[in-house]
Amino acid sequence: MNDLGSSNTQTQALQVLQDVFGYGSFRGHQAEIVQRVTSGEDAFVLMPTGAGKSLCYQIPALLRPGVGIVVSPLIALMENQVVALREAGVKAGMLNSSLTGAQQAKVLNDLRADKLDLLYIAPERLLTDSVLELLDTLSIGLFAIDEAHCVSQWGHDFRPEYLDLSKLHKRYPKVPRIAVTATADERTRREIIQRLNLAEAACFVAGFDRPNIRYQIEIRDNGKRQLLRFLQDEHPTDSGIVYCLSRKKTEETAQWLCESGRVALPYHAGMDQGDRRRTQQRFLAEEGIIIVATIAFGMGIDKPDVRFVAHLDLPKSVESYYQETGRAGRDGLPANAWMVYGMGDAVQQRSFIDNSDADEVHKRIGRGKLDSLIGLCETTACRRQAILQYFGEELRQPCGNCDTCLTPVDTMDGTLAARKLLYLVSKTGQRFGSKYLVDILHGRSDPRIFSFGHNNLSAYGKGTELTDKQWSSVVRQLVSLGYLAVDTERYNSVVLTGRSSEILESKTTIQLRREVPKAKTRKERQTPSVTPHLDERSQDLFDALRVRRKEIATQNGVPPYVIFHDATLKAMADMRPSSLQQMREISGIGERKLEAYGQLFLDIINSVD
Repeated sequence: MNDLGSSNTQTQALQVLQDVFGYGSFRGHQAEIVQRVTSGEDAFVLMPTGAGKSLCYQIPALLRPGVGIVVSPLIALMENQVVALREAGVKAGMLNSSLTGAQQAKVLNDLRADKLDLLYIAPERLLTDSVLELLDTLSIGLFAIDEAHCVSQWGHDFRPEYLDLSKLHKRYPKVPRIAVTATADERTRREIIQRLNLAEAACFVAGFDRPNIRYQIEIRDNGKRQLLRFLQDEHPTDSGIVYCLSRKKTEETAQWLCESGRVALPYHAGMDQGDRRRTQQRFLAEEGIIIVATIAFGMGIDKPDVRFVAHLDLPKSVESYYQETGRAGRDGLPANAWMVYGMGDAVQQRSFIDNSDADEVHKRIGRGKLDSLIGLCETTACRRQAILQYFGEELRQPCGNCDTCLTPVDTMDGTLAARKLLYLVSKTGQRFGSKYLVDILHGRSDPRIFSFGHNNLSAYGKGTELTDKQWSSVVRQLVSLGYLAVDTERYNSVVLTGRSSEILESKTTIQLRREVPKAKTRKERQTPSVTPHLDERSQDLFDALRVRRKEIATQNGVPPYVIFHDATLKAMADMRPSSLQQMREISGIGERKLEAYGQLFLDIINSVD
């Protein structure tokens, strides 16, 4: 399409960014990545969700001759991207099982006629003989491997079909490749690069921080009641996702939310494929919908205005937690990541690992990842700092936008309590769960205590300074710190570890979180606003613009955010452009959308006093 040897490549890329996508400038590493891929070189890109990874291959595909081939793992992900690109005026298509025979034939004909700038395709379809033989006859601009962490067996979302993508480099050695992901620790990054033969690729790691997301983690008391309070206090009308571990729990929770006055839909892999598709389409098209889902839902969701992600059960790793919570606030506006958990979650996840078919190496890695997640839950420090540290990134100052920053955690010298508990675990033969141990510490008259003679232990009745909940907290924290463990093969008994002697022999002291009920501060109660800093007049205009956007989206059969993001509407309400030329200056309005929708929104702006 362009003279790639020209010094004007950067200028051309910026022009595409402005005219097609409506953004005035590149962010972070985007310009450098676009320049590299456009010039025919490989790249590995790690950027947080919402940072503009897709632009890093979409713009080079528009600048380079030939079609850009995008490897995508899910049909929903392809559909979202293709619909948005077509709205922006880009010639994009996809090949997947959702298309009819006639639709697939049209896409293939468009490919042969050089009528597509971008083709989205699943890896298993791409690597069939028929598709590869067709690609052999075409001019290919680039290969983009989206969600590249799927190639890693150490990652949280391994897809075996991704392993064969290394064949692309062997078959098309002169076609540049770009692998992109939002979630990969150092081990996963190394495996992606090795498995995809990207050793010569430039690596761009843009960081993991999502400062617009507020992290909140609570100890489970009554999970449903806690969830409802969270929704009522902070997201009374917003769209969001609630993750549960089991299919049964997703259905029960969705029904309960509906009975509580919210519009909630279940989603899990056991549902009919058509029902899942309709649920997903409704979530994308409507506002205020809550999806209650297992992890089967999410990776294909490109909805930018998800205002919260809630977890009623513990994920399996920090990577999973980061990936799932990252589906909130893709538009950069404030959003919440909220979770409740208890020790039972950790025990259950560890049991899944221990009873899986994985080899011992993978089990050990899985246990380590779970321990890191428990540590995040139990930390008394800034949660964002803990998340970023896990991914090898440093945040020098506490973030000020997580629960432990907004309401600092009370701590206590937990050395004596820990010593009492570890002594008791030792003296009872490491055969009992935490509740039984706490009953001993409280001097209760449980018949089992007397039958085992544990009432004669020196610790009997010597733990009344802490409540049951506080002792449970001590157990959780000692497990997270590695001084205790839970034996899932022996009725979840609490057992000693190699580090227990450090406390039993008075070699160390420890600070622990003090569990005390605390009223939320005004700052913590404050709901993250979707439209911060809008006065009443601008808020009325913003609401009217959203109504017009919904009308246009319904007429076009696309989700509202495909027309314009909330952030773009907010800018309209703030700036109140009086002409198409002024509207052109607003981020997110490209030439095609300006021509198609500009006057329709100007009419609303002019009509609202």
